[in-house]
Amino acid sequence: MSGTTMIFLIVLVSVGFGAFREIYMTKLELKKQSSKGGKDVDELKSEISTLRERVEVLEKLVTDDGYQVAKDINRL
Repeated sequence: MSGTTMIFLIVLVSVGFGAFREIYMTKLELKKQSSKGGKDVDELKSEISTLRERVEVLEKLVTDDGYQVAKDINRL
């Protein structure tokens, strides 16, 4: 085996290993982010349900006849 071939093989193995390592590290990081993202989704779902309940209460208040009468009285 000539010296040039040996150098070429060493460079090829080094580059291949570096690429494999980078792909593996990226996959690990994505897995960490996806597990953390599940917690965020649960928090957002609970916040959305709370906000929906609050909107329902506000809709009831605004559409209530007593609110409309008080608004008319204040306008006079």
